[in-house]
Amino acid sequence: MVSQILRRGLLLLPALLLAGCNTVVMNPSGDIANQQARLIVISTALMLLIIVPVIILTLLFAWRYRKGNTSAPYEPEWDHSTRLELVIWGAPLLIIIALGLLTWITTHTLDPYRPLSRIDAERPLAPQVKPLVVEVVALDWKWLFIYPEQGIATVNELAAPVDVPIQFKITASNVMNSFYIPALAGQIYAMPSMETKLHAVINKAGEYDGFSANYSGAGFSHMRFKFHGLDQAGFDAWVQKAKADSGKLDRAEYLKLEQPSERDPARLIGSVEPNLFHAIVNRCVAANTVCMDQMMATDLNVKPGQQKAE
Repeated sequence: MVSQILRRGLLLLPALLLAGCNTVVMNPSGDIANQQARLIVISTALMLLIIVPVIILTLLFAWRYRKGNTSAPYEPEWDHSTRLELVIWGAPLLIIIALGLLTWITTHTLDPYRPLSRIDAERPLAPQVKPLVVEVVALDWKWLFIYPEQGIATVNELAAPVDVPIQFKITASNVMNSFYIPALAGQIYAMPSMETKLHAVINKAGEYDGFSANYSGAGFSHMRFKFHGLDQAGFDAWVQKAKADSGKLDRAEYLKLEQPSERDPARLIGSVEPNLFHAIVNRCVAANTVCMDQMMATDLNVKPGQQKAE
C-alpha cells in the first residue's frame, strides 16, 4: 500500500512542479512577444510531425518484430522500397523547407531593429504615430532608464503607455548583460561601447517583470526591475511624479551611480543632462576624455601613411 502511494506521488510530482511555472513566455501581453510565442508553437508542431511518428514506429517495429512473434514476416533478402524511401526522405525535406521559409520570414518581420508596422494583429500602426524613446543602460548591478523626450530617468523601474510603440536604445556601462521583459519581447544584449535596439509594444495594462538574462557577476541574481504598462493618463501622471523629484542625473551623478551595488531600490530622477546616453555609449562621461566617435572620426581623416599628431 505504501509503495503504491509513493509511486503515485512520484507520478504526480512533475505535474505539481509544473503547476508553479510562469507561462508568461507563451502567454505574453506584447505583440512582438505574441508573435515569438506563436513561432515557437508552429516550429514545435512542425518538428513533432516527424518526431511523433518516428517514436511510434520505433515502438511498433520493436513489438511487431520481436523474437517471440513468429507470425511476423521474415524477409532477409529485402533491401529497397521506392515508396518507403520517398516517405523517409520526402517528409523531413518538406518539414525543413517549411521551417526554412518560416525562419526566413520571421527573421525579417521580428527583427528587433525594425520599427513596428502594427499595434497588434488587428490594428496597423498609423504613420504619424511617434514611438516612445527609452535609453537603457545596464549597470553593475542595476538598470538605468533614460527618457530623453520627457527629461527624466529611473533606476530599476520602467513604464510605458499601452498600445504605444516603444523604441529602446540599449547599452552597458561595463559588463555585457541581456535586457529581457518576457511579456513584452525577446531578450536583447546590452554591450559596452555599443548601442543595440529593440522595438516593441505592450497591449495590456499591468505590472511585468524585467531582468538581465546574461550572467554578469555577483549581483546578477538581483538585477531585476518592474515594467508598468499604463494607460496614457497613468503614464502622464507617472512622468509628472518623476519630474517632481528634485534629483538630477548629470555626469558626476552618473559616475557615482555607475559604481557596483546590489539590491538597489527603484527610484525616479527628475531631470537628466542632455546627451548623457551618447556619452555613456562613447565612454566619455568622465571629464577630459575623448568620445569614441570623435576619436574614430579623427582617425578616418588621417591620410594613409601619415601619423596622427600627438
